[in-house]
Amino acid sequence: MPELPEAEVAARQLRERVVGATVRDCWIGREDIVREGLLSLEQYRQAKITGVERKGKSVILHFLCGKEPRFLVAELGMTGLLLFRSTSTKHPHHTHFVLHLDGCSEPDIRYWNPRRFGRLSLLDQAGLERYVARRFGYDPLTISHEQFLCVLRATRSRLKSLLMHQQVIAGIGNIYANEILFRSCLHPNQPSNTIPEKSIVRLHQVMGEVLREAIAMGGSSVRDYFAPDGTEGQYKSRHLVYAKAGEPCPNACGTVICRSVGERSSFYCPTCQRNGRRHATRPKKFH
Repeated sequence: MPELPEAEVAARQLRERVVGATVRDCWIGREDIVREGLLSLEQYRQAKITGVERKGKSVILHFLCGKEPRFLVAELGMTGLLLFRSTSTKHPHHTHFVLHLDGCSEPDIRYWNPRRFGRLSLLDQAGLERYVARRFGYDPLTISHEQFLCVLRATRSRLKSLLMHQQVIAGIGNIYANEILFRSCLHPNQPSNTIPEKSIVRLHQVMGEVLREAIAMGGSSVRDYFAPDGTEGQYKSRHLVYAKAGEPCPNACGTVICRSVGERSSFYCPTCQRNGRRHATRPKKFH
């Protein structure tokens, strides 16, 4: 479930509490939790944590191992969490990786992931650069209007699917895609290259607004999500359509929220979000 806002909240908490700490020891409970990277864990012992950042739905920890930079990429996937030791979980046996730390207020960082859709990668600088280029598209918080326009004009893909395509726009999942499209009055199945430019301007604006609001409220605690310190995200109380099939449209248009089932469920108002297919523009290449 963790999407961009939840990953950003996790990255900020880690940045505040563990940057400057030294890795005393590392523990891996399942070897298959490491997706790629042939670097030995020995290289991370006594390494210093120099930074934490978010890319898409992933959190990247930066280390200095002697004079060499190293990186731990934590994909959160559907159920992954990064937690401090003081944060309890329902099923602690799903903790698959632990960094034991010295020199900070948090003795441990734990990677908890019951369904294991996410993985860890232990990378050097060149490996990280290849990983980022392969895995992440534009960041929805920094993509410019011109870049966003080009992305939408370049394909006939359904709009919601495009927003969730991590190699095109990295960080938006099912929850926030539904909320963004409802606020933008756009149907999830509308071909992206049929959307008028003024609607694209609005969509670009709303995308940033929704994601920043969610970050400010700690994300959305749906199912098992909570932040590294155990706090729950409060943005769930602001959800207008996600998981609200059969409830009245928040716009009081007299229609109920519908749910369409595909690869991922879409929640939308068929009155406020009409599928306004227009003559498609010819797809252009991504820049």
